[in-house]
Amino acid sequence: MNSGAMLNAYPDSMGGNLGEIAALLKRPEMKDAFRSFYILPSVFNTDLDRGFSVISYDLNRVYARGGDLERLREMGVDLKLDFILNHLSVLSPQFQDILKRGDASPYRNFFIDWNQFWTGYGEMTEAGYIQPNTEMIRNMFFRKPGLPILMVRLPDGRDVPYWNTFYQEVRYDEVDAQDLMRGMEIQYGEAVLLAQAINAELREGICPAQMTLAGFEGYRERAVGLMETRRKYLGQMDLNLRSDLVWAYYDETLARLKEYGASIVRLDAFAYAPKTPGLRNFLNEPDTWDVLERVRGLAQRHGLTLLPEIHASYAEGSYKVVADKGFMTYDFFLPGLLIDAIENRDAQTLLSWAMEMKEKNIRVVNMLGCHDGIPMLDLKGLIPEERIQALIDLIVSRGGLIKNLHGQKNVYYQVNATYFSALGADERKMLLARAVQLFMPGKPQVWYLDLFAGENDLEAVNRGGAAGHKEINRTNLSMPQIEEALGRRIVRQQIELLRIRNTCPAFGFEAQMDIERQDKQRFSIEWKKDGCAAKLSADLGRCAFTVEIDGETVFVQV
Repeated sequence: MNSGAMLNAYPDSMGGNLGEIAALLKRPEMKDAFRSFYILPSVFNTDLDRGFSVISYDLNRVYARGGDLERLREMGVDLKLDFILNHLSVLSPQFQDILKRGDASPYRNFFIDWNQFWTGYGEMTEAGYIQPNTEMIRNMFFRKPGLPILMVRLPDGRDVPYWNTFYQEVRYDEVDAQDLMRGMEIQYGEAVLLAQAINAELREGICPAQMTLAGFEGYRERAVGLMETRRKYLGQMDLNLRSDLVWAYYDETLARLKEYGASIVRLDAFAYAPKTPGLRNFLNEPDTWDVLERVRGLAQRHGLTLLPEIHASYAEGSYKVVADKGFMTYDFFLPGLLIDAIENRDAQTLLSWAMEMKEKNIRVVNMLGCHDGIPMLDLKGLIPEERIQALIDLIVSRGGLIKNLHGQKNVYYQVNATYFSALGADERKMLLARAVQLFMPGKPQVWYLDLFAGENDLEAVNRGGAAGHKEINRTNLSMPQIEEALGRRIVRQQIELLRIRNTCPAFGFEAQMDIERQDKQRFSIEWKKDGCAAKLSADLGRCAFTVEIDGETVFVQV
């Protein structure tokens, strides 16, 4: 696997589809800027969560064609693709087969039947799901309020709860008189009036089971029954790792990702996949590591490197456990550490982290911005709490939005902002941050909006509704906007630094790294390999730096 820089974008982030991105990367201005491309999962057939609710790993024909991937491979660009280990969409063929065939479906246990999972560990409720005993879920990790279930109706009329850790949506379409006449013994005139009553309550957000249908009480039970047969769902349904069919699906998926040109497969939400009654059901031990090892065995058969994605505080040491087990991991510490270092003119913690990675052979993909927020939870135990809070306050003062876990304050998770905005839209700081990133250990990943110096998109936040905070950093750029951005100095200089990083042989996972500290704000990082040397000398106090290749200065910010 190469250690060159990696572009990160949705397939529609630049120009509207993957073909436009491939054409952009082939342009002379972008020559040698990237060796890899992390395409976010909306490149697949997906619905919710902008790609992270996969229906199938077929290419999304709106955004991508097989020829687009071939063009990337011809340019020497390999891929990092997502494999969402924990869940599949309600609209997946497997879950749809359950909704169609019920207990007769071979996929009935492909997903986690909540009641089967918790039998013997709780009490059945009138609503038809088991409420686990308090001691069984006291330490359970929840991603949303309430129990993580989605009630679905099987063909025999039973409502069955399935485990649903993340997003869900239940919808009932409005009815007309003919819908009611086909499903009930009712005259047309009555059907018209009943349809009006039903639709009025649906528009108020009232689900069928809670409808009053005043004046039509005699029809209520049949009307509600009919509406429930028309129930529609979206959601990310958790997979049952005890099913052999799930493991066959895992193997088939990895084989397909390899066919697409992947060299790295990012394991999204892997820590939620293994589940046991009474445990936290997030990063269960040793189950999580057993599952990862089994998935690695499948990946190795297909020549793939796995990149498990996990957010946890530095103090917990999960990053070290992942590395000790021979996996690459994300450097989720760098984004916050680098802003902290630049704003406080103090690189000591940043450089100590760089040395730890080299000394302990922690192989990472590093980044500044990404499709998510700037991590804050991860910094706990690495820098003092008051500095984390000061960092949050600073980014918020520059238009960032706080994301807390479970809606609880003081359980901070991330701050949503573009990296450029988080640095106060200061071009010197942005270029310094990029230079330092490219000289930190690991394979650098570059969020497309950072490359084009994008700022916070608050209009997109307002359009995005309840989960709109994430849209602050996901602005799609048209080709005319990209043309304009390519004329900006901050964009051209970032591309120049990327080209230096990718064409100099001094870098690599096996290269030697030396750090020299003059004081807390002035330092140098030098890489050596195969007789070549690359050196960054930086001064955080002046936001200045130079890059030298084999002793010759090739880039200067004074």
